[in-house]
Parts: sequence; structure tokens; C-alpha cells
Amino acid sequence: MVGRQGCRWSARTLVATTIAAATALAAPPAKPIIIGHRGAAGHRPEHTLAGYRLAAEMGADFIEPDLVATKDGVLIARHENEIGATTDAADRFPERRRTKEVDGEAVTGWFSEDFTLAEIKTLRARERLPFRSHEYDGQFQVPTFDEVIDLAQQLGRELARPVGVYPETKHPSYFRQLGLPLEDKMVASLGRHGWNRHEDPVFVQSFETQNLRALRARTHVRLIQLLDERGGPWDRRGAATLRTAADLVTDAGLRDIATYADGIGANRRLIVPAAADGLLLPPTDLVRRAHAAGLVVHVWTLRNEPSFLSPSYRGRPEAEYEQFRDLGVDGIFTDFADTARAALRPSSRR
Repeated sequence: MVGRQGCRWSARTLVATTIAAATALAAPPAKPIIIGHRGAAGHRPEHTLAGYRLAAEMGADFIEPDLVATKDGVLIARHENEIGATTDAADRFPERRRTKEVDGEAVTGWFSEDFTLAEIKTLRARERLPFRSHEYDGQFQVPTFDEVIDLAQQLGRELARPVGVYPETKHPSYFRQLGLPLEDKMVASLGRHGWNRHEDPVFVQSFETQNLRALRARTHVRLIQLLDERGGPWDRRGAATLRTAADLVTDAGLRDIATYADGIGANRRLIVPAAADGLLLPPTDLVRRAHAAGLVVHVWTLRNEPSFLSPSYRGRPEAEYEQFRDLGVDGIFTDFADTARAALRPSSRR
């Protein structure tokens, strides 16, 4: 009798544990969500599996792979298609150095589209910024988008909470002209991993507009229109209206974005401007107006170092997170997910 009761209790415990785990995985993260910008870029070379893992373990709800294409059409995670700054491509393939025009600018270096995936996998990542640690240079491969999704789903199981992906299509018009469109491969990868619903932990972001409009008809995942402080979408450069970032943050621009996207990813200075000396100016009303248009607002990018942190925060990076939280943003991109967690969720274990 005792043994049977023990077995029944074990079964009930197993069921309860399974339900609790499923509930934890289904539960939405607290606001604002923490987005691991290029992984844990303040601690590891950007866009590496080690960096993405560390960001999630530090508390990131999403990991952010920027997507570019290889010569054979495979999506890899690099901030730019110029990969010389973030890998040892110059050492391994010195003859591949080129000068190309990318979105109207002459760029010299080593380009993802000149390498097959097999060649990319011989490269090793390195830290891009001179004032960050170079201890991990040469240790990590360049991951594919499929590998990043695999990792995110594995981390979700390990941490018993959702860990999503937040891919950005980099220079989509440029890659389309090369016959290497990013969107088809991206949607296919998400589909293979079962992430194509609106409630799945995915945001797709772009600084361009037409690719997001096209994606709206092809996927149910959430789409984010990126907005910089200046300039405008490359694919809108010849348009008569809604051509600049200033146009897009008007009420009319936000209403137009809401016809194809779920939110905006705004440069932090569109929300909290700063003077030339870095001191902060009064916040704008962009968050309120975007919410009124039915858009979520994610802000980029918060970093700890003095070269990025306004002196108005008096050397306390947590204060920047607290300010944006209090202004009502729905998500924050950060190179330091550990700092974000400490500021936004001080009682959280992860």
C-alpha cells in the first residue's frame, strides 16, 4: 500500500512538475524585456554562441543575431557583411580584401558574400572594440542562424523560461541585388524550428521598410521597424514621403508603420535626447505616441562604459535602465544583460 501510494505521489509530482515547467515556458517575460544585443557583447566577442548563451544566463529574454548571407546563401550571425573587423578573415584570407559600395558608402574589407559557409567556419571571432577584453579572441566560430535558434530553444529548456530570437536583416536591398535575399532563408529557418506564430518568442527587425511589408504577408511573427536618430531607411531614399527617421516618428509615420509592423526599435536618443556634451535633455513623447498607434517600443542600445553612458547618470548605468523603464518602453537592447537584470529585476534569480 505504501509503495503504491508512493508511486501515485511520484506520478502526481511528475505531472505537477511538467505542468509547472510548461507554464514557465509559456509565461511572457516581465516588461521591459531584456534583449541581449549581439549576445553578451560587453563580455564576449559579439555574435558567438558563447556570447548568446551568457546573455541568456545573465537574464536576457531574447538574443539578437544580425543576419548576413554567405556566398552559398547560408545566413550567418555578423553585425555587418564586412567581417574583417570581427573575425580573423584578414589573417586567413588576405587576398579576399575588397572595396564595395554598401548602401551608398564605400567599404573596404572582407565580405561575407565572398566566402562559402565552409570557409566561414574556418574563421574565429574577435572583439571589435579596443577598450573591451580581447581574452576570448580566436576561441569561437561564426554561427549560422539555424545554430542560434537551436541554442535559444535549448536555453529555454535549460532555464525553464522562454529565450527568444530577435534577428535583424542587414542590408536587405544590397543582398537582394546580389541574388542572396535574406528573408526567404530566415522565414524557412524559423519554420523548420516551429516558430512562425505571433505568440512565438520571435521579433524580426529591419532598418528598411519594404522587406518588412513583404514579410507581413509571409509570417505571423512580430515585426519591428528600426529607427535611427538621423538618416532614414535606405529603401525609402527616393520616396516622396516618409523618407527620413524624422518623418517616421511623426504621428502619420507611426500610423503607417502600424500597418505592417508590431513595433518600433528606436535609437535611445529619439526618446531621451542629449546635448553635445552628453548631458540629457527632457524626454520626448515618442513612447506615448507610439503606444497610441498600437506599437510596442524597444530602445537601443544601453552600455555600461563611460564612452556610451551619459554623465547625467553619474557613473551608474542602472539609472539609464530605470529611466527607460519609467518612461514605459517595452524592451531594452543591451550589451550587458547582467546590468539590465540587476536594474529591472533585482529579485530575479536569472
